[in-house]
Amino acid sequence: MLAEVQGDPPNPDPLRRRCCGCARKPSSRKAQKKGTFWGIEVAETLQWRGWELGKEVIKHLVLKNVHEKTQKLSYRCPSTRFFITVFPQPIALSPGMSLTLPVIFRPTEKRDYEDSICFQKAEGEFSVTLRAVLPHPCLSFPAAVQLPLCAVHSATETTFTVRNVGDLTTVFAWETPSPFSMTPEHGVLSVGAECTVKVLFQPKAAAVCNVIATCWFGVEEKQKRTMQLRAQAKYPYLQVNVPGEQHKGAQPGKLQDVLCFGSVPVGTSVEKCVEILNMSAVDAPCMIERAKDPLLQDHVFSCDVSHAVVPAKGKLALCIRFQPQAVGEHSTDYFTVTPTGCLQQTVLKMVGSCKGPLVSLHQSSVDFDWINLGESSTQMLKISNVSDVPAYYQFDIDGRGSVFSLDRPCGVLEGTTTLVLKVTFRPAHPISYHRRVVCLVHHQEPLYVDFFGTCHSDTAKPAILQARHLSWYRTNTVRGLTFYPPDILSVMLKDGKLLMDEKRALMLLPEIPLDKPPKEYTEASSMSEYFYDGISSDLALFPPHVSVSPREHDFGRCVPLCKAEPLPLCVTNHTKGKITVAWTPSYGSAFQVTPESCDIPPLKSSAFRVLFQPTQLNSLYAAELEGFAFYKVLRQYSNIEEDATICPPWCLTIRLRAHTYEAKREHFIPQYLLDVPKTFPPVASDTDTYCSALLSNTGTSMITFSVNQAACPSVLVKPHSGHIMPGGHQIFFLSTRPVNTVSQQHILPLQLNSYPGYTKEIVLRSCAESLLLLLEGDGKLYFKPVCIGTSSTQRYTIKNCTRLPMAFTWKIHLSDSKLLSVRPAAGLLQPYEAMAQAWTFTPDNVTKYLLRAVVFVGWESPAPVSPQSIHYNLRIIGEGALGTIRAQKEHMDLGNVLVGNLKDCSMVLLNDGICSLQYILSVEQLITGLCDPEEVCSDPMALELEHSRGTIPARSKAFVRVTVRPARQLHYTWSISYAICTPAVPDLASTKAEQHPLCCIEATGVHPTIRIAAACSAGSASGISRLLLWRLLSLDTLNEYLQRDPAPSELTYRVPTRHSTCLIPPIYTPLQLDFNFGAAPIGSEPALVMLLLVNNGVVPVEWAFLFPSDQKMDMEHWAEDANLSPRELHQMRIQDNQLFSVSPKSGKLLPGQEEAVQLSHRHDFVGTDHLPVLLKASYGHEILLNFRGVTVEKEQRYVHFASSKHLLTPIAIGTSHPPVQIYELYNGGSTTVMFEVQLDSITRVQKDNYQHPVFICLTPRGEIAPGTTGHIEWIFSPLEARTYLVDVPIHILGGDSALITFQGEGYDPKATGESATFREVLSPSVLLGSTKLTVPGQAASLSHHRICFGNIPDRTRASRLVFLNNISEDKAVVFTWRTGSVKDNEVLQIAPEQGVVQPRGSTPCFITLQPSGRVSLYSADLVCEVYIQESLVQYERDLQEWEREKERQAVEFTITEQDLRETAHLCEPSAVVRKYKTLPPVKNHPAANQPAGHLQRRLLSSKEASHVWVKPEPPRPILLHLDVTARSHSTEDFFSNFTSEFPKYFLPRPSIHQVLFVDGSVDRNRMEKDPEWLSLATASKEELQIVTDLLIGVIRDLLENTQFHDAVRRSLQEPIPYFSQFQREETAKTQHRGQCSTIPSSLSASPDLFTEENGERKETSQESSPSNDVLGSWEGLSEVLRHEQLREQKMMMKRQPAFGSLVEMVLENTLQNILVEASCGEVVLTAQPKVIALPPRPFRSLARLRSQCQGCLCRREVAADCSLLTPKAISSLSE
Repeated sequence: MLAEVQGDPPNPDPLRRRCCGCARKPSSRKAQKKGTFWGIEVAETLQWRGWELGKEVIKHLVLKNVHEKTQKLSYRCPSTRFFITVFPQPIALSPGMSLTLPVIFRPTEKRDYEDSICFQKAEGEFSVTLRAVLPHPCLSFPAAVQLPLCAVHSATETTFTVRNVGDLTTVFAWETPSPFSMTPEHGVLSVGAECTVKVLFQPKAAAVCNVIATCWFGVEEKQKRTMQLRAQAKYPYLQVNVPGEQHKGAQPGKLQDVLCFGSVPVGTSVEKCVEILNMSAVDAPCMIERAKDPLLQDHVFSCDVSHAVVPAKGKLALCIRFQPQAVGEHSTDYFTVTPTGCLQQTVLKMVGSCKGPLVSLHQSSVDFDWINLGESSTQMLKISNVSDVPAYYQFDIDGRGSVFSLDRPCGVLEGTTTLVLKVTFRPAHPISYHRRVVCLVHHQEPLYVDFFGTCHSDTAKPAILQARHLSWYRTNTVRGLTFYPPDILSVMLKDGKLLMDEKRALMLLPEIPLDKPPKEYTEASSMSEYFYDGISSDLALFPPHVSVSPREHDFGRCVPLCKAEPLPLCVTNHTKGKITVAWTPSYGSAFQVTPESCDIPPLKSSAFRVLFQPTQLNSLYAAELEGFAFYKVLRQYSNIEEDATICPPWCLTIRLRAHTYEAKREHFIPQYLLDVPKTFPPVASDTDTYCSALLSNTGTSMITFSVNQAACPSVLVKPHSGHIMPGGHQIFFLSTRPVNTVSQQHILPLQLNSYPGYTKEIVLRSCAESLLLLLEGDGKLYFKPVCIGTSSTQRYTIKNCTRLPMAFTWKIHLSDSKLLSVRPAAGLLQPYEAMAQAWTFTPDNVTKYLLRAVVFVGWESPAPVSPQSIHYNLRIIGEGALGTIRAQKEHMDLGNVLVGNLKDCSMVLLNDGICSLQYILSVEQLITGLCDPEEVCSDPMALELEHSRGTIPARSKAFVRVTVRPARQLHYTWSISYAICTPAVPDLASTKAEQHPLCCIEATGVHPTIRIAAACSAGSASGISRLLLWRLLSLDTLNEYLQRDPAPSELTYRVPTRHSTCLIPPIYTPLQLDFNFGAAPIGSEPALVMLLLVNNGVVPVEWAFLFPSDQKMDMEHWAEDANLSPRELHQMRIQDNQLFSVSPKSGKLLPGQEEAVQLSHRHDFVGTDHLPVLLKASYGHEILLNFRGVTVEKEQRYVHFASSKHLLTPIAIGTSHPPVQIYELYNGGSTTVMFEVQLDSITRVQKDNYQHPVFICLTPRGEIAPGTTGHIEWIFSPLEARTYLVDVPIHILGGDSALITFQGEGYDPKATGESATFREVLSPSVLLGSTKLTVPGQAASLSHHRICFGNIPDRTRASRLVFLNNISEDKAVVFTWRTGSVKDNEVLQIAPEQGVVQPRGSTPCFITLQPSGRVSLYSADLVCEVYIQESLVQYERDLQEWEREKERQAVEFTITEQDLRETAHLCEPSAVVRKYKTLPPVKNHPAANQPAGHLQRRLLSSKEASHVWVKPEPPRPILLHLDVTARSHSTEDFFSNFTSEFPKYFLPRPSIHQVLFVDGSVDRNRMEKDPEWLSLATASKEELQIVTDLLIGVIRDLLENTQFHDAVRRSLQEPIPYFSQFQREETAKTQHRGQCSTIPSSLSASPDLFTEENGERKETSQESSPSNDVLGSWEGLSEVLRHEQLREQKMMMKRQPAFGSLVEMVLENTLQNILVEASCGEVVLTAQPKVIALPPRPFRSLARLRSQCQGCLCRREVAADCSLLTPKAISSLSE
C-alpha cells in the first residue's frame, strides 16, 4: 500500500542575485550543486566541513564557459578576512575553457562562517556562497506523512526513511501521540547512515487525525524536529448479498441475505458463494463465525474462512459448503460477519434440505399361480427410483436356499431409472408357498413384496393360493380367526357362528348391545413391521402362528470338519389346528435340516436338527434355511369347503454361520466400506428413531458379519448377522428410543469374518428433543406511541431451538384482539429457524396499554392449544396518542415550468407529536386559464409524488419530492391532502371525510415564446414602408401563431437537429409563411431586413433559422441520391451562392431579452428565388418560412404585388360615410411605372346590386416612382350583410398585369351587436416597435416607428410627439421630412420639417393629422431623410469647386497645333473649324433613376476620367420610416359609436356658408350622384394640376380686384330684410347672440363697468343719510345688473368658433412647449406640486351676501341689509 510522503522544504537559495534576468540551470552532479549564470557554470556554494583551528583549508572554485562565445568577467574578494583568494584580475574564458580559483579558509574560533565571492559581467552580477560549518547532528526525513484511509479498530501503516545528514553519530527518539505509533521508537544513526521507520495508525473512532510527531536527536545537546502525521479513520459498513436468484418472499432490487441451497442429495456436498460487500471507503477486516447455537447440532453448513479483509468499495466472495446427512431434514443455520471492533453484525441465513432416494415397487405382490412339481416359473418385478439420488437396495432373501430367487437381489439403482428384476419360483414340495420379502433401501424405509404360488403333484393338489386369500388372511388375522384351521372355520360358518362381510372376509357374530364395526386390517409402517416381528424385539404387530428357535446360530469353529455338532431346532405350533412343516432342501449347501417335513399337532412343538457338514478348511460358511408351515388340511383342495377359509403358509427362516479356520490361522482380512451416520435423527422424547447403514464388500471373498446386540441393548439392529457376497452390500437398519434430552452415546461392536480382531465399533449418538422456543427480548415487546385509530407494526423474532420442526399458534385475549394482531398467527418453524413476525398494535384511546399474548408450541401441526400444552407468554407494552401532520410551507409556487419538462421541489412534512404517523397523500388538480373545462378535466395528473404514502417518525420531518410536468400552457393548482393510514383507511380509496388539507402547489405551464417586436429594411428594400414590410413578411400571422401552443407534430424534434436524409427535409409544422423580400433590379444592393426578436415569455428560449442544408444529416457518398429534382437543384443553387443569408442563425434569449437578426437577399440572378427556412424554437414552435425574393432586369417595369388577394376593412351596412381604403403597390424596378385599374368588374358588381356602388375606385390610374409605394384608393359600401368579391385586373404599362381579388365584408351592427370594427385600426400585434433596432451605418433613430391616431372625428386636429435621436457620438445630423403623396401633405403636418440634431441630442417633431373632410382610413408612410452634416458640408464644398471649375472652363481655353488637325475629325458636322479648343467639359454624372448599389455604380474609365470632371453626387440619406395610421369618421357616426371619446376632441364650427358647402352628407351625396364629380375623382395628375392652376388664377384675381372688395363690404352693411323677422324664437336668439359678439352696445362701451382702484371696487360709505342709503342701494343694484350684462357678453364671445379655435391653438402650443421643455430636462412632469400658504383675507365689517352664477367664475357681493330693497329688486336678484 502506497503512502504519500512529502519531502523536505527547499533550502533557501545560497546565491544572492544582484540583478534580474539570470537563468540558472541546476547541474546533474549530486556532490556539488551547480548553476549557470549567463553562460558561466559555477558551484552555487563552497562548503568547508571537518576543519580544525590553526590550519588552513583550501578549496577550489571552478568557473567554466558553457557559452559559444568568449566570456569576460571580474570578481570581488570576500569581505571577511577568514576567506582569502587571489588578487582580483580580469578573466577571459574561451568557449569550453575553465578557470580554477583557489579559496583559503583560515578559522580563528570555533563557530560557523559565511561569506561570498561576487562576480561581475556586462549582463549583471552573481555570487557564490562560502560557508564553513562546525560538525553538528542533523536528521533528514519527510516533513509530513499521509497514511491511507483506515477502518476503525483496524490498522494501516506506511514507512519513511530517516537519514543522518550531519557530521556526528546521533541517537534519536520519537514521541508519537495516539493513535499513531513508530517502529522503532528510538535508535542510533552513524554519519551517512539511514533507517526505515514504520508508522502504524490504529484508530478507535472515526475521525480525521492530524497530529505532530516529535523526533529528539543529538548526544550532548538535544535537538528536535517535528513531522506531521495525517490520517483518516472511517467506520466500515459491510453487507451480505447472495448473487443469482432471489429468495422466495424477498423484495426485488434489495440485497439478499438468505442463501438457499435447495434440496441436496444425502452424503454429498454443495458449495455456493456469497458476496460480502464493503459499502465504505476503507478496507474492512472482518470475522466470519457461526451463530451461537447448541453443541448438539451436527453442523451441515461449513465455511473454511474465518477472517478476511474486504477491500474498500469492493466485495469478497465467500464459499459456504452444505453437506446434509439425514434424508428429509430441513437445515437452517446462521453465519455472522463482524467487522473488527464488533461495530455491527451482518447475518447470513442459510437454508437447505436433504433429499434421498425415492424407490418404489411397481407391484406389491408377485403371483406365480400354480405349477407342477419339478417345474419353475419366472415373473418380472419392476423397481423404480424417481429421485435423482442413487439408491442402494437389497432384497432380504437368500436365493440359494429358497424356492423364490431374484437375479439381482442387491445393487445400485441410479437416479430416475427403473430396473426389471426376474423372480424365479422353484417349488420343492406340492404345497402352497407364500413369503413376504422385505426390500431394504439405504436412506429410505424398507419396502415389502409378497411372493406366492402353488405346486401340484400327481398325488397332492392343494388349493391354489391367490391374492384375495392374502387380503382375507390379513383381515382374519386382525379378527383372530387365523389360529383356527379351515375345516373348523367351515363348520363354524355352517353353524352360523361366523359370518362374511361385504369383502367375504370372515367375522364373528356382532354383539347385540355393542354395535361396533368389525376390525379391519390397516397397513403398519414399514419400519414398525420390520422391527416389531417378535424376533428382533420383544414386540410384535401380531402374535406368531408358528415359531422356530433359534432363528440365528453360529456354529463357530468347526475343526476338524467331522466334529461339527448338529443344532437342535424347535418349531412350535401356536394354532388350534394341525400343521405340517416342510423345509426347503439346500442342495450343495453345508447346512441341512432333518427331517425335511413333519406334522405338528395343535399347540405342540417338534424338534428338528440342523446339520453342518463342511467340506473345506479355513473357510467361512453362511446360509439361510427356509421352511414353510401350513395347515395340514390344505394339502388337498378337496378338503376346503369355503374359499374364504384358506390360510396361506407361514415362512420360517434360520440364519446360520460357521467357519473352519484353524486355531492359529488368521482369517481373511475383510475389505469393506461402512456408511454409518453419526447421530440418530432427532425425535421427541420416548419416540423411536431410525437410521440405516450400508456395509459394502469391496473384496473378492465373502464377508460374514455379526452385531453384538447385547453390548448395546438400547439400539436394535436388523439383521444381526449374515453374509455378504463379493461385490455385494448389506443394508442395516438401526433403531433406538431416546427418553431424555441428554445426549447418549451408543457403541455397537460389528464383528466381521467371525474373528474378534475384525471388530468395528459403530458409534452413534441419540438425543431426545424437547420443545424449546426462544422469544426475543425476554418475552417483552415494546411499541412506540401510536396515533389512535392507526396501527403500528413491529417485528418480533421467535426461534426454534430444536432439531425438529415445531408448530406454533398464538392466542390473544378476545378483549385485546381489536388492539393487537400478529401475522402469521400460526405456522411451522424449521429446525433452528428464526422467524420475524409482524405484530400490529392499534390503540383506540389516549392511554398506556399492557397486553398479554400466549404462544403454544408442539410437534404436531397445528400446535395443540390447551392449558396442559407447552406455551410461552409475551408482554406487549404500548401507548395511544394523538397526532397531526402539517406542511412547512402551506403554499408553494413553482413559477413557470416549461410544458413537457420536469420541475421538482421538496415538500417538507412536519410531525410535532410523540407518535409516528403513517400517511397517505392524495392530490386534486385544478387547471385554469383560457381553456375548455370539459377538455382539461380529463387530462392526466401533471403532479407526481415521489411516494404517496410513508411514515413520519415522532418529532421529525419527512421530505417528499414533488415533480410537476404541465402538459398545457395553463395555470395548474394542486391541492394536496393527507389521510392517516388506519385499518379503516388502508389505501387511497378512502372517503373524503378522512382527508385533511395539507398544502397547495401552483405552477404555470409555459412554452418558450418569441415574437417579432420590430422590423426595418435597408439596402434595395429601404423604400419599403414598415407596414408594407410587416405584411410582406407575414409578421402579424407569425406573431399570432407564436403565441399559441405548439402542435404535437412540432415537438417531434424538440431541439434543432439534423434529422433529414434528403435535400428537402420533411415538414412537421402546420404553419407555412411567406417571407417576401420584395423585388429589385439585378446588381442592386442586397435587400436587408432587420428583425428584432424578443423573448416575451418567462423562460429562456433557444432559436435557430435552419436552412435545408442545416437539417440534412451527413451521409456517405454512396448513400446520396444522384438524381436531383429541379426543386432540389434550385435550392442547391441558392444555398451555394448564398442568395439568402441570416445572421446570426441561432441564439439564446433570456426572458425579456432582445436580439437583432439580419436577413438579406442578394440580387445576383434574374428570377424568383424560393428557399424554405425553418424557424425552430427549442421545446416550442417550428415554423416554415418560405423565403422569396424577385430579381428583375434593368429598365424592366415591375410592380411587386404582396399577394393576389386583398381584404378590405369590414363595413357596417347602412353606413352613410364609408371610409376610403388603400391598396399598396410597390415598384421594385428601376423605372417609373404607370398602372391602370380596369373597372369592368366593378361595374358588373354595381349592376348586380341595384346600381349601388359597392366598390368605388378613386384612383383608377397613376404612376409609381422607382423603389417607392403607390396607393390605389377604394371605397367599399356594402348593401347587405355578406361577403363581396370582385376580381380587378391591374395593368402595368410596359409590364406584366395582375388579377387581384378584393374582398369586403358587410355586417349588420344590430345583429352582431358590435361596433368593434371601428376600433380595429391596427391589427392587435402591431405595436409601436422598438427603437433599439437599427441597420448598419444608421446615425439617427426615431422614438416611435409607428403612430396610431385611432378613430377621430372628421376635420379635427390630432397631434403626436416623436423624437428624432442622434445616436452618433461625435457627428451632427441633418434631417428632412417628406410624405409619400399629395394627399398626405394635405392632412399631415410635421413641425419642424427639417433641422440639425447635435451629437447625442434629440429633436421633438410634432405630427399633426387633420382629416380633409372625407372619411378615410389613413395609412401614410412618413420618411425622414437623415444626412451626416459633415458629408453635406463636404458635398457643398465639392459642388462649389465643381461650379467654379465649370465657370473657369467656360472662359478659358488652350490653343495647340494638334487641335487644328483634330478639328476636322469633330463629331459635329456643322461645327466651325477653329484653331482653338476649350478644356474638357464639365458635365453631370449620368445617373439612372434606380436604386444605387455597389454592383451598379457606374465608374468612369481612366480615359474618360481624364477628360471629364464628374459633378459630385449628393450623399445618400438614411431613411427612417414613420408609419401613421388613423380612421376618420363623420361627426354623427363618431358621436354614435364613440360617445365617451367625443369630449376629447375639439370640433371647429365653420360659418354658415362653410357648413352648406362642406357638409359631409351633401358632399358625399354629390360625389356619389354627380358624374362630373366622379370624373374629377378619376382624373389624372396632369388634369388635376390644370384645374388647380385655373382656380389659383381666379382666386388671385378676386383678391387683387378692389371693386370686388367694395361690393362685398356694401353687402355686409345692407339693412336686415323684412322677411328675416319671420323665424322661430330659438333661431332668433341664436342669431342675436351671434350678433352680440360683433355689434357693440351701450353697456359694453360704458367705461363704468370696470371701475376699480387697486383691484377692488369702491365701497359706498355707511355713514350717509337714509336717503343716500336708498340711493346707494339703487346704485349697487345697477352695478349688479351691469356685471350680469358683461357676463352674458363674455359667454357669447366664448361661443364664437374663432374663440374656440384660438383657445385650442393656445392650449396645443402650451402643451407642446411643456413637452419640449420636459424632453430637455427643464421641467419635471412627475415632481410633487409645491403648496404655498396664502395670508388670511382682512375682516370686513359689512356682511355680504355671496352668490355665484352658473357657468362663470366671477363673484358678486351684495349688502346683507336688504330691508330697503323693493320686492322687484329682490326678485331680480333672485333671478
